[in-house]
Amino acid sequence: MAVAAPPKTPAKKNRRAIVTPEGVRLPVALADRGERLAAVLIDLLIITGAFVALVLVLFGLITLIARQEFSSYWGSLSVALTMVAGFLLRSFYFLVFELRWQGQTPGKKVLGLRVVDRHGGPLRPEALFARNLMREIELFMPISLIFQISRLGIDGWMALLALVWTGIFVCLPLFNRDRMRAGDFIAGTWVVTTPKHVLEADLTASAAGGGPARPLTAGQPEAASTGATPPEGRTRFSHAQLDVYGIYELQMLEELLRKNRPDSAQAMAAVCERICKKIGWPGGPPADTRAFLEDYYAALRAHLESRMLFGDRRASKHDAPGKK
Repeated sequence: MAVAAPPKTPAKKNRRAIVTPEGVRLPVALADRGERLAAVLIDLLIITGAFVALVLVLFGLITLIARQEFSSYWGSLSVALTMVAGFLLRSFYFLVFELRWQGQTPGKKVLGLRVVDRHGGPLRPEALFARNLMREIELFMPISLIFQISRLGIDGWMALLALVWTGIFVCLPLFNRDRMRAGDFIAGTWVVTTPKHVLEADLTASAAGGGPARPLTAGQPEAASTGATPPEGRTRFSHAQLDVYGIYELQMLEELLRKNRPDSAQAMAAVCERICKKIGWPGGPPADTRAFLEDYYAALRAHLESRMLFGDRRASKHDAPGKK
């Protein structure tokens, strides 16, 4: 029987770690430069198509209003409106999509990329605004200058300067280890690959009739990552076992662990039994219920924070995994 090859993991040089404000370490993989370029090209094609459609509509409306008297005034107005529309389109296209789609544009979504805050916090609108405003300075302004050389009578040296300016900014991701462009430096962001969730080896065996899925415990080979590396000696849980609960259940578990009442031991034993049954833990509740619950709490918190970093917020166990 053929054995499926394990999923490819990014090279170590592509890996970084984001430490959230709560101190949870979340590993991420930086996007390849080629993938980023392809995503930008897809977005530019969409912007160009929308711009052409907008120009046709504007000229059609102005022609209709002018009623066959398309004088120089109407021509100048058409050019002015077209320039303003182009600026607004290319400026707000990236900003609006990255705000609504948690750091993704259509191009990034196709390539499986996402903008994240490299300090572990949520993406701030002002950071995204600064990041995308820099794109105007890095790319669009010098390119526009180059294409208007003949019309504006720009000296050849100025055109060369604009070309060098564009080249420096375009090549900037090639010369820093984090592959950041100027906008990323200013906004404090990284462009990372969105994790692709695949069936772990033990879950695949279970689906094929190989018995119940056996989660990983401390000391076993890590066949399935939870999205955050647990400290040495802690119990490991699979994605499927952590996807059972959401933020509400995490808060309830935290409240239980913080209480110090006479009946805390009995309450923990009951909760541990319910959790083990829910996640399909083999062998039933362990002897040290508090240690087990603390490990599950730490793993669940890291798992949920990792998902939220990529725009996936699960409020409770009643929300389907992947809800944004």
